[in-house]
Amino acid sequence: MKTHTIVLLVQDRPGVLSRVAGLVRRRGYNIQSLAVGHSEQPGISRMTIVVESEDVEQVVKQLYRLIEVIKVSDVTDDPIVEREMVVLKLNAPASSRHEIVSMCGVFDAKIVDVGANTMIVEMTGSPAKVENFIEVVRPYGIRELMRTGRIAMVRGARGQVAAEYVEHGNGVPVPAVK
Repeated sequence: MKTHTIVLLVQDRPGVLSRVAGLVRRRGYNIQSLAVGHSEQPGISRMTIVVESEDVEQVVKQLYRLIEVIKVSDVTDDPIVEREMVVLKLNAPASSRHEIVSMCGVFDAKIVDVGANTMIVEMTGSPAKVENFIEVVRPYGIRELMRTGRIAMVRGARGQVAAEYVEHGNGVPVPAVK
């Protein structure tokens, strides 16, 4: 199966996330990752969904039917920048702290908290780099782990520019007139 990355622009309204996730679930796709946050345009949010499937064309078409969805793109085959973030609490007795600090340096990870026998570390990077970091520090003992969903943006001039949409009088974003 192929992993697809779908990027959406949606209205920033209550229930939109639930409707999008519900639609994807009803089509039988398992969401591997979902991240949503504000875009550069007030009232419009940007969402990244990662699903594993041979084809997501029907999901993309169905998503366009939701009133709150402004723009949908399957960017799987596009040149994109993908990022995830992981925050881990590691076992860190004095005997292994030097090694953990060295590993953090190799992966550009930040130590954000140090306890008597623990360290909390954050790391941001491509999904593969995040996965590699987790595997490298796993032998030290991971007490807690929180990984964000994947976010993606198309390289270059192409992409979904939320500023091209303005809110119409009825609260619905429409393409801006140039």
